Amino acid sequence: MAQLETKVAAMLARALPDYQALRKVERLSGGASQETYRIEVNTTSGEKVMAMRRAPGGATVDPTPGHPGLDVEALLMQSARAVGVPEPEVFHIFDKQDDLGDGFLMEWLDGIALGAKVVRAPELENIRPQLAYLCGQVLAKIHAIDLHDTGLDQKLDLISPADYVEQTWARYRLFNTPQPMIDYAARWLKANAPEDFSPALVHNDFRNGNVMFSPEGVVAVLDWEVAHIGDPMRDLGWICTNSWRFGRSDLPVGGFGSYEDLFAGYENISGEAVDRQRVKYWEVFGSFWWAIGALGMAEHYRTGPDQSVERPAIGRRSSECQIDCVNLLMPGPVSLVDPESNSIDSDMPRADELLVSVRDFLREEVMTETSGRTHFLARVAGNSLDIVLRDFQVGPSARAAEHRRLQALFSADEDLDTLRWRLVYGLRDESIALDTPGLSEHLRATVANQVAIDQPKYSGLTAARQFPG
Repeated sequence: MAQLETKVAAMLARALPDYQALRKVERLSGGASQETYRIEVNTTSGEKVMAMRRAPGGATVDPTPGHPGLDVEALLMQSARAVGVPEPEVFHIFDKQDDLGDGFLMEWLDGIALGAKVVRAPELENIRPQLAYLCGQVLAKIHAIDLHDTGLDQKLDLISPADYVEQTWARYRLFNTPQPMIDYAARWLKANAPEDFSPALVHNDFRNGNVMFSPEGVVAVLDWEVAHIGDPMRDLGWICTNSWRFGRSDLPVGGFGSYEDLFAGYENISGEAVDRQRVKYWEVFGSFWWAIGALGMAEHYRTGPDQSVERPAIGRRSSECQIDCVNLLMPGPVSLVDPESNSIDSDMPRADELLVSVRDFLREEVMTETSGRTHFLARVAGNSLDIVLRDFQVGPSARAAEHRRLQALFSADEDLDTLRWRLVYGLRDESIALDTPGLSEHLRATVANQVAIDQPKYSGLTAARQFPG
């Protein structure tokens, strides 16, 4: 951290005319994709707080399709701010002299961005019923940004819905993990992709958790790192995706509002009627996209420079997104296997007891003695151990039941992994039809039991279990 502080101080001296001294650099919790820091400085006009955003590990990253780079992210924020979208002011974009990798320095804004807090914070009680409408207005302003005048048409890729599905599906295939529900969703999305749309700037990660709120309304739109040019309804579908409702499935817009209010706010600014069915399509895509994005976090843990405990934990959230796809595409009854008993295990101590002891140490000692990112990661680590414990209890029975269903589906006596891949390849090459008898039932049961291991309290699983059957 001392080396980082030295580099930050030198950057501030070059970037800020009124800079005097660096007081503090603190990495914030969250930010699994990019690093975010809170920076306190002394200036000639007094103490100031700023924010620094940079690539993981201070890397310099070449732009890739769908990831234009942090310099473009800064340009996007500046362009949005110019048309009245609430945004922090960007003070400086890093260059080679800064030796900080890709990133930028920006204004610090106070507000609530943590999604779970947005849906429950008492201080937002009065404004919360208006947030969906306000988000609709903000999105309409973003989609109206002139791509040519800002130069964004030269910086961002144009991605059609069909191409976006294929690109996302192709990324998942590189992970080499058999997740049949993802392949099923990809097939459905390809078959139903909108062909007639008016290309516009798409934020592409506009959701509860990336919008900062205060009792006065929207404070800032955050995290522009995956923006592109495409179907603007992508943004409306994404904020309605169940992953970002934080347990409030009854309020589809971010867990705080209704479809009707979101659409009304959008139509008030754009003057155009929202295509409800296209929004629903992008809601399915949102769960599909994040199912793969979560797996990407786990893959990055294995191969990338930032091996935070947060990344594999996020990887386990893929099953949550898959159950949302199930509920949207093939709703029906599900049943869960019963946990296995450890009563006959004579080991002392048992493996589960060791895990419990470590988990409780993290929660009862590490978390009480720490703050900031360490506190956050200790909580993540404790949650990961809970997943391992549930896998001990439920995993063998769930996988045995999955194996029996696949044997029946294919009338084949092969091992579980072989049958999983057989299903995946059949979905990919379209030799297995989406309406194959028994397929929907198998996928519902498999995904539901995986979610019961990964996150049994997830609202999507609750919704699936409440389906009459």
